[in-house]
Amino acid sequence: MKFLDQAKIYLRSGDGGDGVIAFRREKFIEFGGPDGGNGGKGGDIVFQAMQNLNTLIDFRYSQHFRAPKGGNGAGSDRTGAGANDVVISVPLGTQVFDDDRETMLADLDEAGKRVTLLRGGDGGYGNSHFKTSTNRAPRKATKGWPGEERWVWLRLKLIADAGLVGLPNAGKSTFLAAASAARPKIADYPFTTLHPQLGVVRLSAAEEFVLADIPGLIEGAHEGAGLGDRFLGHVERCAILLHLVDGAAGNVVQAWRTVREELAAYGGGLVDKPEIIGLNKSDDMSPREASARRAALAKASGRPVMLLSGAGGDGVPDVLRALQNAIHTQRRDAER
Repeated sequence: MKFLDQAKIYLRSGDGGDGVIAFRREKFIEFGGPDGGNGGKGGDIVFQAMQNLNTLIDFRYSQHFRAPKGGNGAGSDRTGAGANDVVISVPLGTQVFDDDRETMLADLDEAGKRVTLLRGGDGGYGNSHFKTSTNRAPRKATKGWPGEERWVWLRLKLIADAGLVGLPNAGKSTFLAAASAARPKIADYPFTTLHPQLGVVRLSAAEEFVLADIPGLIEGAHEGAGLGDRFLGHVERCAILLHLVDGAAGNVVQAWRTVREELAAYGGGLVDKPEIIGLNKSDDMSPREASARRAALAKASGRPVMLLSGAGGDGVPDVLRALQNAIHTQRRDAER
């Protein structure tokens, strides 16, 4: 299935039904009086978060959603039928923005969450509504209220506990494949990953977390270089970031700083998230090179650096355990 994380769609809620003018005419009843009923309410536009969806690809082919009009009133004081709502199912983690792409209208971050975005119009009044002691035969009814309409942007931000960041070819997809049952594309050229990937990491029967891999960042990504930074939104909800640095590439400090600068330029609080640094591809370095590069990276970042090999599996369990502990701490603090 093709991955799509942005879509623009048109929405219109239903108009209310019209009220009617009617009079009761019945044998042996001399003064029947007005009995025109009110119109029914138009349908709402409702969004619902679904856990079994993971892309917005369906909205590439269906971009217009219109709720039906409410039923008109009828004689004998019968109110028109209310129209059915249009329920739009979206993946868990979808955000709805106004046409300006900045004003957030809804954030569907919980499974089953429902948000009524556009309310259907109310029904109009029939002439029985206007009956008074001085106006016993009103010949007045009103039209139903019109519904609302607008263009909106849908943006999907995947729900993951931990996110993988790094330069292209840092070994993120290899690490994801080694840590979970996910099978991302792995090759020896940059930008092998073209869209985000999710994997579930299970450390034990009671311990598991979701790990997200996004396409690599290069210098100038916030200005559109490479694949840009549009996929960084998928790690905004993560509790912690795992920053993988290619230890065999040489200047590990510059590689780490490049990604950190892109995170800062993007915003969204990513640069302030807890970060675990992993010096990857330890099997491609000599012990002396690994020790020197690890020390240089620790000095530049001011934090510990974990040595690992996603391809060989060395150090991967220790990194996963550190991620699990950090996620547990974040969840515990959030519950307080």
